[in-house]
Amino acid sequence: MAGLTLASPSAERRVYSPWRETWRRYSRHRPAVVSAVLLLLLIAAVVIGPFVWRVSISDMDVVAGLQGPSPAHPFGTDDLGQDILARMIYGGRISLAVGLAAMLVSVFIGVLIGALAGMSRGALGHGLMWLTDLFLSLPQLPLLLLLIYLFRDGLKQVFGPEGGIFILIVLVIGGLRWMPVARLVRAQFLSIREKEFVEAARALGASPLRQVVKHILPNALGPVIIAGTIDVAAAIIAESTLSFLGLGFPPDTPTWGRLLYDAKDFLDIGPHWALFPGGAIFIAVVAINFIGDGLRDALDARRVI
Repeated sequence: MAGLTLASPSAERRVYSPWRETWRRYSRHRPAVVSAVLLLLLIAAVVIGPFVWRVSISDMDVVAGLQGPSPAHPFGTDDLGQDILARMIYGGRISLAVGLAAMLVSVFIGVLIGALAGMSRGALGHGLMWLTDLFLSLPQLPLLLLLIYLFRDGLKQVFGPEGGIFILIVLVIGGLRWMPVARLVRAQFLSIREKEFVEAARALGASPLRQVVKHILPNALGPVIIAGTIDVAAAIIAESTLSFLGLGFPPDTPTWGRLLYDAKDFLDIGPHWALFPGGAIFIAVVAINFIGDGLRDALDARRVI
């Protein structure tokens, strides 16, 4: 028929669902994909590792002290002859758990305060942002050390040495990392609450809570997810710093930071002791940051990938 042209298959535009489109954009970020694989391997190693490598973290072989990597001890031994691989597997679960739990705490507080500030049109929003700026101006590390000193003995008595320190470190790190999330969420809420679909929901009688839960918050989660990935890396570094300073978990609880702290006096004769936990921290933090970069590109529809 005259005037009609048939589009070739190559000219047809593919239509993806939002999740599939996000994955397509993320998969084109090669460093992010490689980092996700490395992080999954690291998580699988610390979760499945105890079932494969059955050496106890408390087994000592004084004769084999400070030996380098060998078939019997793939990552070598420490000064007491304890297997570093077994202690890294055990400590990796703690370090990664601290990072994830602290991230959840910071995201929860940040989303709550940011949402309240973003929906408020009066003094409440200004007061919450003043509080956020106040926390941002505080010196993080000295405040972190002060809170650890003040509360660790009490929590140890209530929840035990490991449980008390875990709860304290998670709450303190998460409680000092919520401010960037709050500012991101507030900026998103201020923008989204004026959109046409939110105005339509408001005109149809939707309550403020329903507007937030059904319409605003789902559209503001992109920056929150990105900030959350960065918070995981920051929490792992903070826990490692506390353990390196001797203020983290008890000496018999081998986190990656504690392994570095114990190895600092043997760097000249046993560098492998610090190399492997330091490498694990490096891989975890760099991988999480690259994953955050990939999520930023995948969730930002304005970027052309």
